[in-house]
Amino acid sequence: MNDDRRDKLRSLSIDRDEVQGGSGGVSPLVLVGAVLVTALIAAGAVWFLMQGDEAAPAQTQQAASTVEAPASQPVPASSETPAPAASRVPRAAGLVASGYVTARRQATVSAEITGRIAEVLVEEGAEVEAGEVLARLDDTRARLDLDLIDAQIAAAEARVRSLEFQAREARTVTGRASSLFEREIASEAALTAAQAQQSSLEAQLRAARADLDSARVRRTSQEDLIARHIVRAPFAGVVIAKNAQVGEILFPGSAGGGFTRTGVATLVDMASLEIEVDVNEGQIQRVSPGQRVEAVLDAYPDWRIPARVEAIIPTADRSRATIQVRVALNERDERVLPDMAARVTFIE
Repeated sequence: MNDDRRDKLRSLSIDRDEVQGGSGGVSPLVLVGAVLVTALIAAGAVWFLMQGDEAAPAQTQQAASTVEAPASQPVPASSETPAPAASRVPRAAGLVASGYVTARRQATVSAEITGRIAEVLVEEGAEVEAGEVLARLDDTRARLDLDLIDAQIAAAEARVRSLEFQAREARTVTGRASSLFEREIASEAALTAAQAQQSSLEAQLRAARADLDSARVRRTSQEDLIARHIVRAPFAGVVIAKNAQVGEILFPGSAGGGFTRTGVATLVDMASLEIEVDVNEGQIQRVSPGQRVEAVLDAYPDWRIPARVEAIIPTADRSRATIQVRVALNERDERVLPDMAARVTFIE
């Protein structure tokens, strides 16, 4: 920087030799004026350079302070800026525990019998009512057996009608034989034979009627078996998993795998959702049934759900030294889903 100043000053100076050589002689007054002008110009240049050097650090320092301002000083909020954190509702104080949303009513719906799945009528996310049909099994063989039982019932009814006619005739014959025997027209042997025939037909009639009743019971049982080929929802809820497809074998007693399935769909009652948390044994005295709770889902950190302690499970986990607490939600919302992570605060 000093070299630049020296060069600029040297460029502003006047060479006396050039002035004298060019004019062939200059008066002292003119020479003094030139020297004064030169000195004034040089002084002005020096002042200008010094002001520039002092301004540069000031501008640099001002720029640095401008860059650092956001980190050290908060920017004043305008009328459109949200309210500061100090004006928000303070969080509840108390014991904090973490857990997950669970359903008190959840079931993997299946049939009571083994069969090939012929139709599945639901998909994931479908809302169903209690008793609604979820799937159907192939019931062709069961309906054939029902037709066979219907034929047996028809034959039993015909036999019963036939025996009823025979028994009625046998009673008539017995009555006539008894009348003749009383008038000593017929022998006692004829009366005894008529009575035996009547008793035999009546016994056969009772057996035929019993067979008819048995066939009707078998028909009722077969109808119930056919009804068991239909998988229905045991309660109202939402289907969260579709566990089987058409053509697979439904075998509730197996372990599943391959083309064998143990259930058709998993159903959850959304009205029974609650939060299960584990509380340390040393802090369980701070929790009581009915205590107010504030729940926050990890998926919605700004949404605080009012809740309460539903129950304290009367057993401890030996490996983790915790006790399970069930928290019931006071609000029902579609955003609450099973297996969501949650954090609860037991308000004291």
